[in-house]
Amino acid sequence: MNNPFSRKNAETGDKKAAGFTVGLVIEFVQVLAISLAIIIPVRYFLIQPFYVKGASMEPSFWDHEYLIIDELSYRFTTPERGDIVVFRYPNDPKQFFIKRVIGLPGETVEIAGGQIKIYNDKNPNGAVLDETSYLDQDYTTMTRTVTLKADEYYVLGDNRIASLDSRLFGPIKKDAIVGRVWLRGWPPERWKVFAEQNYAL
Repeated sequence: MNNPFSRKNAETGDKKAAGFTVGLVIEFVQVLAISLAIIIPVRYFLIQPFYVKGASMEPSFWDHEYLIIDELSYRFTTPERGDIVVFRYPNDPKQFFIKRVIGLPGETVEIAGGQIKIYNDKNPNGAVLDETSYLDQDYTTMTRTVTLKADEYYVLGDNRIASLDSRLFGPIKKDAIVGRVWLRGWPPERWKVFAEQNYAL
């Protein structure tokens, strides 16, 4: 004999289970929407991951290291000497390079005899750039002299004998700069937050 109460209880149970499932789906969608609302702006407007390829920035950065790039700061400030920046390669904007800012807008950069001299308002006769704090060998190859325009920066790789940089492709424009290196996250034993580099210029 069929029990109408059992059938009614089963139907009620099914409705509760369905309601619980719908509630879970709605909650999941809400969490996902909130997460995307936070992650997408951070990923595309504030910070960006960058994977080091090649040896041009050794010994500061080695091949396969994982960096976080600060994309926000340069919307309010300008790059400073010593900043390590990621930018679009002038001859192929689809490629991204990482180099160190050496010359600032309006300055004249002279490379000769293995040294870099910076000519600006503060140093009209030129001042030698001391890079011993981050270079294994403070010696820059080639001979170059360039005066930078108001929106140009002179960038070099720390591995001066194995770097495609401003010595070859010239200064870069400010609007080509994606951001500055803020953090090295991988490998864990080389984790580091990068601060401003100070020079006696």
